[in-house]
Amino acid sequence: MISTAPTTAKPRSRRLTARTGLALAAAALAAGCAQVPHPSPNDPWESYNRSMYRFNDAVDRAVLKPIATGYETVTPRPVRTCIHNIFGNLGDVWSAINSLLQGRGRDFVDTFGRVLFNTTAGLGGCIDIASMHGARKIPNDLGMTLGVWGFGSGPYVVLPFLGSSTVRDGSAWAISLASPVSPTSAVFAIDNVPVRNSVFGLYVVDTRANLLEADRLVDQIALDKYSFIRDAYLQRRKSMLDSRLNSSRASTADDLDNPDRPQADQNLPVYEDPDEAPAQ
Repeated sequence: MISTAPTTAKPRSRRLTARTGLALAAAALAAGCAQVPHPSPNDPWESYNRSMYRFNDAVDRAVLKPIATGYETVTPRPVRTCIHNIFGNLGDVWSAINSLLQGRGRDFVDTFGRVLFNTTAGLGGCIDIASMHGARKIPNDLGMTLGVWGFGSGPYVVLPFLGSSTVRDGSAWAISLASPVSPTSAVFAIDNVPVRNSVFGLYVVDTRANLLEADRLVDQIALDKYSFIRDAYLQRRKSMLDSRLNSSRASTADDLDNPDRPQADQNLPVYEDPDEAPAQ
């Protein structure tokens, strides 16, 4: 019997070489950047971050943005909305779990109810029926959960290909990849490799296509795109975390002042991303 091990090893070797080459190219790009003399306190690694931002921007302009623009042009809007809603429905599962980890039982129930409603009545999540009936999204992720648990954000960092993050959010993203219920876990669970890669590619294109309008806005108003994106990211994440922490304190104080008040009567805030309008 002829062994196929060498044939299998060659593609793996090529993939490893390609990944290593990309990593070395990024490292060389970062090393060649001039040092920023007075970096922001929230951005002590600004020299590296600006280099990585330029690297990501070059890759985006050469590959991702043209593909996303073409996808937006040739794909009918209802089809794009359906695809985006399906991926958003998968993301709601991860949001619900993080709400539970944060001790937010009501948010967990509301978000899990969204998933069930959209999966059944919404044809597998294709139609965002829940938002149409007033059940708005409650975006949540492991980075927020770690923040609620008391972990500091750490310095701002630009990750290769992924973009803006912090030490806490970047670590949370890495942990999420190993989770069986992360937003992309259902994609990676597909056994058929060509299908899995195609679906993952569609996920990437859909994500980038939904940022095209924001990208156009930044191009129009930002004098320094790097600083604008950094500050917007940090402010948004801080606002999201503060809303959770403040509402937790308010709920605790209200429970102490009104011990006989039913939990269901308390008005819990909706942590909706103001930049994300519900897709319908």
